[in-house]
Amino acid sequence: MEPRTRLDALRGRIDTRDSLARKLQVWRMQGKKIVFTNGCFDILHLGHIDYLARAADLGNVLIVGVNSDASVRRLGKNGARPIQDERSRAHIIASLAVVDSAVIFDEDTPLELIRMIGPDVLVKGADYDAAEENAASPKYIVGSAEVRAAGGLVKTIELLPGYSTTAIENKIRNSNA
Repeated sequence: MEPRTRLDALRGRIDTRDSLARKLQVWRMQGKKIVFTNGCFDILHLGHIDYLARAADLGNVLIVGVNSDASVRRLGKNGARPIQDERSRAHIIASLAVVDSAVIFDEDTPLELIRMIGPDVLVKGADYDAAEENAASPKYIVGSAEVRAAGGLVKTIELLPGYSTTAIENKIRNSNA
């Protein structure tokens, strides 16, 4: 059944694990190369857009794991985070033309989601290290061992200098001082 409105189409790109599993079957049957990345995406900025577009270029389908509100808080971000709720953040990510699926995850890491998806390419920003094998290292990419063991690739993408949610937060705070 075709979506009736553009908003319906957008909502159709926000997946549960069950709906994503069905889409993955179709994409795999079509021979699509699946790319996965994840993040909070609290205040969308040019750095996010640049990163997601370059991640999408690594395959045919881009799946973005969006941290739930609870998992953002457990990451130890400042007390005001997340600024936007998980539903809003998933809608914003799903609205991007380069994103095929946005799925909210509630765990501390996206490891279970990565295992479920089995991406061909796992992507993080270059503040991580694709070669790091020590899971205790802050530069370690969660799920990298599993993706490599299944024959997939782990890549990092250079971040656009000067763009971060923290920098935007600080600018807003300082403008009100």
